[in-house]
Amino acid sequence: MASDETAAPRSSVHLVPSGGGDIHVETGVTVLDRLLEQFALYGRFDLTLAVASDSAEAQVIASGRALGAALAEPLRAEGARGNGAGYIPSAEALAHVALDLSDDPCFNSNFDLSAAHIGGLGGDLAVRFLRELALAAGIVLHVRLVEGNDTEHVLSAIFKALGVALGMACSVERGRP
Repeated sequence: MASDETAAPRSSVHLVPSGGGDIHVETGVTVLDRLLEQFALYGRFDLTLAVASDSAEAQVIASGRALGAALAEPLRAEGARGNGAGYIPSAEALAHVALDLSDDPCFNSNFDLSAAHIGGLGGDLAVRFLRELALAAGIVLHVRLVEGNDTEHVLSAIFKALGVALGMACSVERGRP
């Protein structure tokens, strides 16, 4: 179990790896809420995330930081893998996410959604979310879009694959120190 109050004054997150499906997300950005619900479902996390801010951009950034900070502890828990990967489709889109713990965290991708907008969320904000999550969690995060044209499907595939990869990375392996 991990909990974190972030530097953003009205952000809180509670995350439990290998949870039972208890998911409550309220970022103020409906499309991000849905994507994070998919993330939690595919990663098998219990997740409660609440963010209140003045702008969608600030909400997205605060959400990424809060979730990343909450993931830092379970990623480094005794016996946790600390690395993971996942391929997940969403309609015509297919995304691959790979990650590992790092003292030099970063985010790398091969897609450009800067011109895309879905449900009030600019594609560049999705990239900002992923970058903030990687930096706060202390991971190297690689996201590859294998196939896909529809922005909604692309984002769905990415967040589902992110959930799978982080769920794997937070999993505790028996017999591992």
